[in-house]
Amino acid sequence: MRKGLIYLASFATAFLLAGCGVKEAEEGQIPEQSVETEIGAQGEAEAEPEQEGTKEEVTEQTSSNISMFTGLPVSEEVMKNRPLAVMFNNIKEGCPQTGIASADLVYEAPVEGRITRLMGIFEDYKNIEKIGSIRSSRDYFVYFAMEYDAIYAHFGQATLYVGSLLNSDKVDNISGAVAGIDRPATKSFYRSEDRKAPHNVYISAEGLQKDLEKFGYRLTKKDDLKKKFQFVSEETPYYFPYSEDATVLYPGGKETNKKNGFSKVGAKFEYNPEDQLYYRYQYGGEHIDEATGEQLAYSNVIFQYCKGEVRDKNDYLAFGCHGNENRMIRVFTQGKMIPGVWSRMSDEEPAQYIDYEGNPITLTPGKTWICIIWDEYRDDVVYE
Repeated sequence: MRKGLIYLASFATAFLLAGCGVKEAEEGQIPEQSVETEIGAQGEAEAEPEQEGTKEEVTEQTSSNISMFTGLPVSEEVMKNRPLAVMFNNIKEGCPQTGIASADLVYEAPVEGRITRLMGIFEDYKNIEKIGSIRSSRDYFVYFAMEYDAIYAHFGQATLYVGSLLNSDKVDNISGAVAGIDRPATKSFYRSEDRKAPHNVYISAEGLQKDLEKFGYRLTKKDDLKKKFQFVSEETPYYFPYSEDATVLYPGGKETNKKNGFSKVGAKFEYNPEDQLYYRYQYGGEHIDEATGEQLAYSNVIFQYCKGEVRDKNDYLAFGCHGNENRMIRVFTQGKMIPGVWSRMSDEEPAQYIDYEGNPITLTPGKTWICIIWDEYRDDVVYE
């Protein structure tokens, strides 16, 4: 591959961190620098296998019901669903999780103790009998859930930093009946007998529906919900500007004793060109869903770099969830790494992922895993 050197124009550096608990950010890392990247082939991807029926029939059946979250056809009912965001335990004693494979999106971010916690975003969740194990809330996860207008489910919270947000009218939440919660959900959660507390809390589909009805939450998407992702289609073919090959991803590096969060869980993704999916590994083995027994796999993996800080002696963390200073983004799809920047201007708007030419980065239709990379530990990240 030949090398290409590109220079980005200066962008505004004001960093808007409403509610995220992060102080004024450092000067932007990307816009003011020259960024050297390898330039890969920019040809279109192989054509997907033809579906049954004529092209006109397929278009008629699916064109109006394409998921905003996966770019895949869904039923009209699912298309209208307001999504559900669920906090998943990711400590080793709480694994494997149940139901996480059904999430359309998964967020992974560091928490105290320098491990990671997960948040799944579900567009279709009404028939999932068991989801968990469930853990507590951190405010930055709430702000990420708000990008999708999601109902937010958790059991416990760091009350000092997220209690007022959870009890406000900004969030429709399904909260466990613990201290600090004004309106607890009394039907959604139960404890299993096969694990020790606090790693044995789950959500039942039946109980969740009862609490949703009790609270009277809106269950359909907002009409003006903004689209976050751009997916490849006949009208929008694959385009990989300034890309390079990347088939093995280590968001926390290859070592297991670093403080970036991902390192201690041994997070890794491996790309399989046969099915064009990135397979997830952690704790030295395959990351599976207990309900299916199958390894988690994703069409896209995104490293979203965020300003972070340690809040107190308990190692509670904060991450910048908003800003217009165009922080770094790395999108992995089709075995390629596409570099770019992200920005987000308010709680109600989703973060936008833009390549170095100013265009939305195009994803492969399917599920996506988003790693929130602590910017101060960016040098730990490895992909090859």
